[in-house]
Amino acid sequence: MKGRLISAALVACLSSHAFARDTIANYPVAAALASEPDKVGDDIPLYFAGQNHPGVVKSFGEFATNKKTNAFGKSDETACQHVFLSAVIELQDRARKEGGNAVINIKSNYRNELRESPTEFTCGAGAVIAGVALKGEVVTLKK
Repeated sequence: MKGRLISAALVACLSSHAFARDTIANYPVAAALASEPDKVGDDIPLYFAGQNHPGVVKSFGEFATNKKTNAFGKSDETACQHVFLSAVIELQDRARKEGGNAVINIKSNYRNELRESPTEFTCGAGAVIAGVALKGEVVTLKK
């Protein structure tokens, strides 16, 4: 009897992967940036793909982020906004490290599918984890 209960529990755990949720959606950049005021620094401007910016003096290359966050008990939007902020902060930190003063041409890169939008980012959210992947070019812009 005990063996059957253990077997049934094991089957239930293993089959739960078949019901795992991974909802991919797009969310507004502006709402995410406003969701946690003062979390993202204003010393390194962020320009999303298609947005105008001053001329580039020097490029330090394109850099990628792939951030995950705990989504348990949160709405997809709340979890996605939080992890998006972590991703853009990582891009800003990279710009500081490289000596740049901006990140331009930021694109979503969820599951290696590039999506260019000046107003939206892509996020994947499940029952427990949400993730955002971005790519952006670290540069020095004309003042």
